[in-house]
Amino acid sequence: MKMLTLLEVGGLEGLVAMIILMILAVAFVVSLVVAVFAKLIYESKDGRKFSKSQFWTTVLISMLICGLISGAVCGGM
Repeated sequence: MKMLTLLEVGGLEGLVAMIILMILAVAFVVSLVVAVFAKLIYESKDGRKFSKSQFWTTVLISMLICGLISGAVCGGM
């Protein structure tokens, strides 16, 4: 039996969806690392606390920046 690749099956919707999901997953992981790094820096001074809302806001802003960079790289400038 002949093996079918994703491109031979039909439309490219599945491939496009997988690429978008991979980009989102990588951006989320990078954003989590950035937020943890920011939290460690913020809490290292004077015993300040980094709240949950600050953490998730940092993740969101970092994901938006990753999206801008990804759009510039993938879409061209």
